[in-house]
Amino acid sequence: FKQKTAYEIGVRLVGSEMCIRDRASGGLLGSPVQFNPDNCCMPNKHNSKGRHHISKMKFTVRNWREYDAALRARGSLTLWVTPEAIDRWSALPRTTRGGQSSYSDLAIETSLMLRLVFRQPLRQAEGLMASIFELLGVELKVPDHSTVSRRAMVLKSISRQSVLPADPAHILIDSTGLKVFGAGEWLQEKHGQKSRRSWRKLHLAVDANTGLIVASVLTEQDLDDPSQVEPLLNQIEHEIDRVTADGAYDGEPTYDTIAKRDQQIEVVIPPRVTAQPSAQSETDPTTRDTHLLMIQSLGRLGWQEAVGYGTRALVETTMGRFKAIIGPRLRARDWRGQCTEAAVAVAVLNRMLSAGRPNSVRTSVVVA
Repeated sequence: FKQKTAYEIGVRLVGSEMCIRDRASGGLLGSPVQFNPDNCCMPNKHNSKGRHHISKMKFTVRNWREYDAALRARGSLTLWVTPEAIDRWSALPRTTRGGQSSYSDLAIETSLMLRLVFRQPLRQAEGLMASIFELLGVELKVPDHSTVSRRAMVLKSISRQSVLPADPAHILIDSTGLKVFGAGEWLQEKHGQKSRRSWRKLHLAVDANTGLIVASVLTEQDLDDPSQVEPLLNQIEHEIDRVTADGAYDGEPTYDTIAKRDQQIEVVIPPRVTAQPSAQSETDPTTRDTHLLMIQSLGRLGWQEAVGYGTRALVETTMGRFKAIIGPRLRARDWRGQCTEAAVAVAVLNRMLSAGRPNSVRTSVVVA
């Protein structure tokens, strides 16, 4: 029969038969189809019995007492309003020409931290800080919301508070998208206007041993991931022995950037499916050529197990922590304020992690 619209064709059940009728004529389109409720399953459940079930790993936390205390400490106001911040609350006297600031950069950073941790607007964060000083009996003024918003756009540097062990670091690199302030879906739903969707990309470098974020860069949405490898590595003063990233970073530019930092750094990046060996693969194979040869002989899953590519999941966990604790959206409207907000959010996650982290050990495997 000829093609008809969804309104012109109606589907209804008659007993155990499914009938397709033409709304205009009322006649049946084709013969009735026997209806079996057992076959009407969701697409993601279709043929579930014949699918390959991936086993789920089960872990147990060995330091639960310490980790439980660390989780409670995250909600303590003393974790965010530290004695160091109170002692350095007022700005140092200015030695150059210009107006004298009343509050130090650390005071502005502390106010921004409280805002992100407790997810409060700037005005509510101002009231929260004032109540903390009142309870502590500290005679200090609280920066108003306008001052915090203005100073956030000119903060020079924010400490990530990431102290790494003496051993060389294993760096995990990845990026995620963050929404920005705007009408978005509401404008399109209410007025039928197509809004220009804009978002930012947050590039992170995470230490695999401690889980701390050692470098971060906020960029526009149109910048690719490999271009930010060098800015991330430039922020890391610690010695690096290995860099792991996903397939989006595959390519000679990434390998050249890491080799410029140190030629002894081991690079673990999965080549693309369409990747081809270099011209000198037979005489002088590169690291990327070695990965291609391993994948050809062991398979992609075998290569992942051989090189320890599964460790990259830790940076995905960090992205999940960022979205769950801080949120999937940047609150600042100005670009400079958004960069400061992202840097403060990194400092918040690192301070939470420094209070205590779980010691998880794999115990058994449970079939999904």
